[in-house]
Amino acid sequence: MKTYDINQSKYELTKNFRDGFELSEVESKLTDYFEDFDYVVGDWAYGKLRLKGFYKSGSKKTKPINDIAILDKYLEDNCAKNCRYFVIKKIN
Repeated sequence: MKTYDINQSKYELTKNFRDGFELSEVESKLTDYFEDFDYVVGDWAYGKLRLKGFYKSGSKKTKPINDIAILDKYLEDNCAKNCRYFVIKKIN
């Protein structure tokens, strides 16, 4: 998969459903808040990018609401059906 340097961190694009990943949009929205997360999921709703942070399963910081293992449930429950989305994994 392709890697990106975004806001002084390195990320690997692990999923890009319906071309949801737009680098310029991600760079403008990925704030310091997301530095702690292992994964960031972005989905598009009404033409706007929404981001949510997730931790890898088994991490001390993982809670049921932010475990990457629930990604499919999150997409189903919180995103528009068949929406454009992406998943990036922090690699540094």
